[in-house]
Amino acid sequence: MGHTKGGFSEAGLRRLREVLARYVDSGRIPGLVALVGRGDETHVEVLGTMRHDGGAPMRRDTIFRMASTSKPVTIAAAMVLLDECRLRLDDLVEPWLPELADRQVLKRIDGPLDETVPARRPITVRDVLTSTFGLGMDMTSLGTPIMNAVFEQGLTPNLPVPMPEPDEWMRRLGELPLMYQPGERWQYHISSDLLGVLVARVTGRPFEEFLSERVFEPLGMRDTGFHVPADRLDRLPPLYAPHPQTGEFLVWDEAEGGRHSKPPAFAGGGGGLNSTADDYHAYFRMLLNGGMHGGERILSRPAVELMTTNRLTPEQNAARNAMATGNVHVSHGQGQHGGWGFGMAVRTYRGDYAPVGQFGWDGGSGTATYADPVNQLTGILLTQVGASTPDSTQLIHDFWTTLYQAVDD
Repeated sequence: MGHTKGGFSEAGLRRLREVLARYVDSGRIPGLVALVGRGDETHVEVLGTMRHDGGAPMRRDTIFRMASTSKPVTIAAAMVLLDECRLRLDDLVEPWLPELADRQVLKRIDGPLDETVPARRPITVRDVLTSTFGLGMDMTSLGTPIMNAVFEQGLTPNLPVPMPEPDEWMRRLGELPLMYQPGERWQYHISSDLLGVLVARVTGRPFEEFLSERVFEPLGMRDTGFHVPADRLDRLPPLYAPHPQTGEFLVWDEAEGGRHSKPPAFAGGGGGLNSTADDYHAYFRMLLNGGMHGGERILSRPAVELMTTNRLTPEQNAARNAMATGNVHVSHGQGQHGGWGFGMAVRTYRGDYAPVGQFGWDGGSGTATYADPVNQLTGILLTQVGASTPDSTQLIHDFWTTLYQAVDD
């Protein structure tokens, strides 16, 4: 057996640290926080510095831009509304999102925006929750008129101009045709931002306020939100987007005066959160515990089961696989092996070291957050290096490969 520590072998944890340290010592990743949990045991590694040129060390409570790892967390707001019967999966979204009534759908994905047919049916809540409502960041359709229009209208994050406030964002979204028929095809990202608008309109409150009150506060996620308050900005490192050819550390977003230093006009459920390893651990452990946190129920067990199991048909999933395998230079396996629930990926076959049933997602800011019901395992890896080079994605891959070897029963 060897020596174990809460379901991890000591030798395995040592190797995990060595693999992580390789990236930091080589200068490819300035710093990182890695958290692994099984049952009541938590093991944390904190390596390197906040900035690429040294200075303050990384800390366990360093705050990171979570990017797309926001998706599996922000979805919980919608699940609260489903639990309370304030939303139903097959309700039409039109009463809340009238901008999306009477949709037109492109005849072909690369065609002009005025060559359309009427939508065969209206958009439902289920379509939004499963990312199949008809619009998304389609990496396989870059350069088409519709994708160009999505970018020109400022409908996605990470453009030079921030996204407009929700009502204006909805107005612009409503001017575009759908790319596919409602419910037909899985498409990335836009549905996660749309979800926040839906929740805000159903509750009559800002999305961030409802999410904070119903999810973050009960879980004790004190450092999680859509901006970092001034008195905590010293805990936020810069976000680097290294030059794809030279590897030079270019600053994509500075802490002071940066995109996360004040409340955004649009609180984006698809990528807007800032958080810490411990806050995310609390959330994913709640999911592993079937919706319970301590003695308090955050979500119902069936809500968690819906979120964390595959909701896609094989046809819908073909598009998801195409995204993962078609961007293979920044892929690290996690996105390739299976389906999608609500707001997160779900393993449906064993394509690498993680078992079927593992759920979670990754962020383009060099973050990865997954839980695994088979091993009752949580793994969270946070860096400040974006995926403009393969470094952070390779680190994430090696983290999972090594972590699964450290699991010891």
